[in-house]
Amino acid sequence: MLLLKKVTRAQILIASLVLVGVLIASFLTIQATVIRAQSFATGDKIASSSTKLATALTGTSALVSKAKVDKHAEAVLAEANQVVVEVQEKVDTAPLTTSIASLASYASQDEDTVMELASTTQATSAELRAQAAEADRLAAEAQAAAAAAAAAAQAAANTPHGARATARALAQSTHGWGEDQFSCLNKLWQKESGWSVSAFNASSGATGIPQALPGSKMATAGSDWATNASTQVAWGLDYIDRAYGTPCSAWSHSQAVNWY
Repeated sequence: MLLLKKVTRAQILIASLVLVGVLIASFLTIQATVIRAQSFATGDKIASSSTKLATALTGTSALVSKAKVDKHAEAVLAEANQVVVEVQEKVDTAPLTTSIASLASYASQDEDTVMELASTTQATSAELRAQAAEADRLAAEAQAAAAAAAAAAQAAANTPHGARATARALAQSTHGWGEDQFSCLNKLWQKESGWSVSAFNASSGATGIPQALPGSKMATAGSDWATNASTQVAWGLDYIDRAYGTPCSAWSHSQAVNWY
């Protein structure tokens, strides 16, 4: 009986120890489970926060990008409007004004649309500037050609032959003098100056085709009296009309006294 009691106590002790071990193991298992659960919860919170942050950053980035696109659109519009002012008298600006109108509502349009419209507006601005430059080039060429033609015509008119042609035409159209009077005029001015626009009498100071004395008198017919045969002829014909009535009368006077 005594042995049985000892065994039973030992068994009880062992059983107690086993039970304690089981309890400790269960506690550790439960604790590990709790820790894992907490870790998962923390991870979910972190993941959620990261997602929210990423979303916020994406939204902020989109706003920044839209602001840049709108600023670009403003710059393109300003430049395009300046081009319209520069070229409106030279080329058709309708294509550019249409592009400007389309881009003007950039604030309410998406980025891709704004960038496409801005690109079209820039290309149209560049094309109109190129057309205006070509128009300027052609205008300059035409102006130079006209100036050259005028210079050539003036040079031809300033020759004795050109001066005679001018005198014949003006004598008829302005004074009603025909070929008989022109014949007298031709002899008179051939004697006086040889029909030279640059003729100058050093002893008297008489100048030009009609030998005006002084030459500055011819300024009443034009400020270019010193270099333009047409101006000198116009003044000379008017002088003859006022002083002698006709070229033949002036020629007769010149033959009699050697001047007119």
